[in-house]
Amino acid sequence: MPMSVETLRQHLVEAFPDAEIAIEDLAGDGDHYRARIVSSAFSGAPRVRQHQMVYAALKGQMGGELHALALETSAPAKEG
Repeated sequence: MPMSVETLRQHLVEAFPDAEIAIEDLAGDGDHYRARIVSSAFSGAPRVRQHQMVYAALKGQMGGELHALALETSAPAKEG
């Protein structure tokens, strides 16, 4: 059974409570998403580590309930 946008968002908010999160259903099938996540948790982490953090937040459901997830991750821009 595909993962709903609400469930995906819930996992991400739980792992990254300060994050700005935008999720787009790419195929309209609840199985292929794009997620843009901006969180201070990513500060100083290389992109590969940021993506690993997101996969960990999905608690093993990547590749099962969630077939494909295109990720765009970043830390908030520093002001000043």
